[in-house]
Amino acid sequence: MPELPEVETVRQGLAKWVSGRRIAAVEVRHPRAVRRHVPGEAHFAAVLAGRRVLDACRRGKYLWLPLDSDDAIIAHLGMSGQLLVQPADAPDEPHLRIRFGFDDGGPELRFIDQRTFGGLSVSQGGAELPTEIAHIARDPMDPAFSDRDFAAAIRRRRTEVKRALLDQTLISGVGNIYADEALWRSRLHGARPTEALTGPAASRLLGHVREVLAEALVAGGTSFDSLYVNVNGESGYFDRALNVYGREGLPCRRCGAPIRREPFMNRSSYSCPRCQPRPRRVVGGNP
Repeated sequence: MPELPEVETVRQGLAKWVSGRRIAAVEVRHPRAVRRHVPGEAHFAAVLAGRRVLDACRRGKYLWLPLDSDDAIIAHLGMSGQLLVQPADAPDEPHLRIRFGFDDGGPELRFIDQRTFGGLSVSQGGAELPTEIAHIARDPMDPAFSDRDFAAAIRRRRTEVKRALLDQTLISGVGNIYADEALWRSRLHGARPTEALTGPAASRLLGHVREVLAEALVAGGTSFDSLYVNVNGESGYFDRALNVYGREGLPCRRCGAPIRREPFMNRSSYSCPRCQPRPRRVVGGNP
């Protein structure tokens, strides 16, 4: 699933190519793409026709487009969702779900989703911040994010440090890839109990999270397949700079030990056994 760098890359593209344009018509090609819009696909199309897009915003892994009606289009990309800006005469993509045409006759905005896990909806009165995503915490790239509050909150959480990094009510935008990369830079194993973190250690971890996200953003995110692309259909290339994620058995770039893979929440965690030793005590367990 796309994480902060991938979603922010898409947001920047939307701000450039869609912001300021007026929607002429909306075509919903698959009902699952608007399943979160309770009034249904006909209402989704009707309420957006004639509305001007004011901006492109993001909270964590969610995007929203504020409209001149004070409503907003919420977008969640899911596993395979793409928002592409395409010439109006370009052939339809195989998994095209929603098409937005604009009154200037310029490029369309298309929502493509192979696996249909993502989707769009309209939030009434949600232009500033949709209520549907207001529970999601600020991300560490947000100027209003509080480092002090985060350091205190993560130590109170009484869970494993990687689980805390993936808790979108504590810190948003961080997923499996960038959590593993930040933990490697911090020399912390993901199973380290959060209450065992000192304040300085929590601050250092947050600093490494920011570093990884910022570097990935410059690279346009991480693309392991063709499902994640920016609005122009281009892949990110941060996968070339990954230190642990997906590198099972390869030498650690810091010490040379073979990278290990461990099961984690129906996924995998990657770490260095020498740089990131397992904690003697795990949450809920014994030494």
